[in-house]
Amino acid sequence: MTRERIYLFDTTLRDGQQTPGIDFSVEDKIAISTLLDDFGMDYVEGGYPGANPTDTEFFKRKRTKKASFVAFGMTKRAGVSASNDPGLAALLEARSDAICLVAKSWDYHVAVALGCSNDENLDNIRASVAAVVGARREAMVDCEHFFDGYKANPAYALACAQTAFEAGARWIVLCDTNGGTQPHEIREIVAAVIAAGVPGANLGIHAHNDTGQAIANSLAAVEAGVRQIQGTLNGIGERCGNANLVTLIPTLALKEIYSSRFETAIDADRLQELTKLSHAFDELLNRSPDMQAPYVGASAFATKAGIHASALLKDPRTYEHIAPESVGNLRKVMVSDQGGKANFINALKRRGIVVGKDDPKLDKLIAIVKEREATGYAYEGADASFALLASRILGTVPDFFHVESFRVMVERRFDANGQLKTVSEAVVRVVVDGETMMSVAEGHGPVNALDLALRKDLGKYQSEIEDLELADYKVRILNGGTEAITRVLIESTDGTGARWWTVGVSDNIIDASFQALMDSIIFKLLKNRDHVGLIAAE
Repeated sequence: MTRERIYLFDTTLRDGQQTPGIDFSVEDKIAISTLLDDFGMDYVEGGYPGANPTDTEFFKRKRTKKASFVAFGMTKRAGVSASNDPGLAALLEARSDAICLVAKSWDYHVAVALGCSNDENLDNIRASVAAVVGARREAMVDCEHFFDGYKANPAYALACAQTAFEAGARWIVLCDTNGGTQPHEIREIVAAVIAAGVPGANLGIHAHNDTGQAIANSLAAVEAGVRQIQGTLNGIGERCGNANLVTLIPTLALKEIYSSRFETAIDADRLQELTKLSHAFDELLNRSPDMQAPYVGASAFATKAGIHASALLKDPRTYEHIAPESVGNLRKVMVSDQGGKANFINALKRRGIVVGKDDPKLDKLIAIVKEREATGYAYEGADASFALLASRILGTVPDFFHVESFRVMVERRFDANGQLKTVSEAVVRVVVDGETMMSVAEGHGPVNALDLALRKDLGKYQSEIEDLELADYKVRILNGGTEAITRVLIESTDGTGARWWTVGVSDNIIDASFQALMDSIIFKLLKNRDHVGLIAAE
């Protein structure tokens, strides 16, 4: 039996950016688009070029290699031709593969928000889609408030969808913008759209989670005939969030009711990267992963002692709806279970490090990782640090240089003009090939000073790190009080465009930062030598 294809459309960088407290920089967007592209999403929506400087800069280049890169914006305004509309022009100028136009499909919004007639709105949709198709881009139309609009005026909501389809849109996406539609309503309304002449193969669903049913509504739409699902990583989004692709993807792949009928771009190997993707994204947001998140949460396959644990020891299927390894997660009831070891072997294999399951060094690595994670390390979001740790235990890492000592000072004083200022200075003693070098640097804060001093003179290796840059620096306090344990996550990049993440943990923020900085530099030196098994850079 031939399975039908479900296309995955990620809107983390556009709709997800509307989450309270989230404000992506260009560097953040580059990192996240790379994660999404590597994972295998069909579409990555990058934002709204022309609406703000960040998105405009982001769309100066195509940011995906395999996924279709999507620009989002409004249809043209009433009373202005498509060729003279500045918003539409910004979309056509963006370096994207596809353009997603948002169009009003509720007559109430057409009158109140747009201030034009229903027919003028249809003309706007028709002309805008034609302009996108004429520019040889894939055209999509998000029918905003479609389900509420259909309930208020079915004929007009259908006319909006029909107009977009007839004008040449590849996808017409039905949006539950307010998030209040119920699953049975989704099924009935999608069926009505298909009956009106818009094929399910051209329909998508965009669900919000205001009643906690965004995933249920997305699946109801698929059952009714739509073949594109829009959502975000970890369900972020305005108000209560969007449909969570991290939950939807494994449900489609692993539940027979869907897997027997549908397929997505995420095969079994890619699905094993799901937990890593979810946790790495949370690290980029500088927040703790949801322990009880379906499939990927740390507690998703955790069982306390008692009859459940006893049954799991006999057969994991007694209390697990899927094998945790299938989504890259771990069973937490058995410390030395074969599933856990297999997961480590797979994680190492993905990084080019081959190790036998009976190798005693593997047991040592697992024990160290578990011990370190108990103290606050998070290797899901620090691939380079994990690769270095694994290589040190399972093999060798060259001793490029040795830091003999470092000192960091922070002084608050009045300058010559009587202005109060705070100065940070770092002194680092580095040994390279038996030669000791001392470097001093001032920086914008103690960590910046330490970074500058550490990379100021590495002797014969100095030229190799000239293109090394720190793209991001995140700090998380793991417990309360001024004496709290601190985790530092550093994102680095170099002239090749590669990006990697390193981690450090300590009750001293400078020491934690030093650990992450050292891992970043050593990884860069190894990367320069194309050491197999250490390419953790994205």
